[in-house]
Amino acid sequence: MPVGGVVRSIRVGARKLVASPVLGSYWFVASERQRIYHGKLNGRPAPWSEDPILTAHRFTNAYRAADRVSQDLIRVQYEGPQDPDNILLRTLLFRFFNKPETWCLIEEAVSVVSTATFDIGVLDGVLEDAMGRGERVYSPAYIIPPPPFGARRKHLNHLRLIEHILASGAGKKIAGASSLQQVYRILSAYPSLGPFLAFQLTIDLNYSTLIDFDENEFVVAGPGARSGLAKCFLDTDGFGPEDVIRWMVDHQEDEFERYGLDFQDLFGRPLKMIDCQNLFCETDKYARVAHPEAAGIGARVRIKQRYVPGRAVAAPFFPPKWGINDAVKNVLPSNGPADGPEDRRGDAVILGAVSAPVLAFG
Repeated sequence: MPVGGVVRSIRVGARKLVASPVLGSYWFVASERQRIYHGKLNGRPAPWSEDPILTAHRFTNAYRAADRVSQDLIRVQYEGPQDPDNILLRTLLFRFFNKPETWCLIEEAVSVVSTATFDIGVLDGVLEDAMGRGERVYSPAYIIPPPPFGARRKHLNHLRLIEHILASGAGKKIAGASSLQQVYRILSAYPSLGPFLAFQLTIDLNYSTLIDFDENEFVVAGPGARSGLAKCFLDTDGFGPEDVIRWMVDHQEDEFERYGLDFQDLFGRPLKMIDCQNLFCETDKYARVAHPEAAGIGARVRIKQRYVPGRAVAAPFFPPKWGINDAVKNVLPSNGPADGPEDRRGDAVILGAVSAPVLAFG
């Protein structure tokens, strides 16, 4: 069950953050979600938590890279040609549809997905056929506005957008970027890549061999994160959301200890800014049930997605440059992880051209 909490005053230099009891639930969700994750991987039987909210509803993992679709993406990135254009192509083509089944359809049609086999006509036909069979080619977790490329079908507009991005030399520009923020600016300049999607793609590309920046270098808080942050903090004394997220990253060990939580990290990797940003989204959801009196941003009062056990959890694979894959092998049971899905979807959000920095994952 969530840890107890009271209103807290937190000194940050000359400023003072005023935290609500929801902040305790933020750290509880992070810790308990990781306990669930490790319980599944270690082959322990369900239930992995006694918390009724986390066991009844879908919540993403505490670490973004551990979520099932991010895991599928990372494998896609490392299984093909490693030049900038090919990495960018595979990342965009996978993430625009965000549905592993759609990726499999594309692979079946062209064998190896590469700039040499990227044929808009062929892929358009493959996706049209799938929709003709009643299949969904986009993940229902996200609503992605169509790019303005004149086609009747959204999927064809996305294929044309990928062609446009590659033709503009984006792969070379991103490979030569000097910071995570510069990559974000390159991506956000393209049509329909609003702040949310541009930032998510920036983090995605940072998993690959194309770029290698510290995830604590840059973050943009989205609407879900901002709502969760408003529930956790009654007053931020002029600190922006990104400043508060950085404080969470810098003080995570002290906060877990304060609330008496035994946090099992990601094989030695602490929470990064993208993870703490996402956890504000998950806390916003969690608080709708655990703290219905807490005022966030928006009018949502329930959690839409129910948790339903499904297919087995695959042994995770993380970017090799993180240096944690050997640690993963050392903790997995010999008979493999337990059955049950790795949760990756929260409430649907719009990943498109939106005003202000609005980035959320969940």
